[in-house]
Amino acid sequence: MFRLLIVEDSKQICENMVDYLSSVTDNQVEIKVFNHGADAITFLKSCNEIPFDMIYLDIMLPGASGFDICREIRGRSDCPIIFLTALGTEDNILKGYTMGADDYMVKPFSLNQLYAKTLSILRRTQKKEATLLTYKNITLNPLAMNVLVDGNEVDLPSKEYFLMKLFIENPGRVFTRDVLLDYVWGGNFEGSSRVVDNHITKLRKALGSAGEHIKTSIGRGYKLQ
Repeated sequence: MFRLLIVEDSKQICENMVDYLSSVTDNQVEIKVFNHGADAITFLKSCNEIPFDMIYLDIMLPGASGFDICREIRGRSDCPIIFLTALGTEDNILKGYTMGADDYMVKPFSLNQLYAKTLSILRRTQKKEATLLTYKNITLNPLAMNVLVDGNEVDLPSKEYFLMKLFIENPGRVFTRDVLLDYVWGGNFEGSSRVVDNHITKLRKALGSAGEHIKTSIGRGYKLQ
């Protein structure tokens, strides 16, 4: 399962992309959407690491441009970026590549071509990201997208996997329910933040004895310790 970020002010384009990418991957993707550039930058700055496998950026956005967001990402991460924009001049295309974009598509673009480019880029980048993440007897493999406890694979649904990934990437850091909700469920989730508690309980249960490492910080949130 891959995590994708779409930063695009057209809600119709976002809806089309989410529907298509979810369908073509048989829902094996987690997609987060921002329609405002400044909101995307605020979220990315709140993350210790960029929590996505692929990022799609429009350039002309309210609050902050796609170039601004790209600069923020490239200051910390090699996460693949594809620009999706109406700005099709050679100067803009060259600027996009110079800033570190992996590809640049001019609107209107083909969703089929977008998916093909996405797969091609992910195949290259995923080969480079085989580093295992380990905390005590818990191991997370970002490439295989699985979790092991004492060398035995644990069956985790997607929500629990991404909670575990965030914790193991940031041991000792306390995450509030709202931050976890935004990271795993996305900014458009309209339910109660208490849904996080239910999934933390499921994660602890799935980890068995290793679940004791997921600590509750009273009045604050959760952490791996």
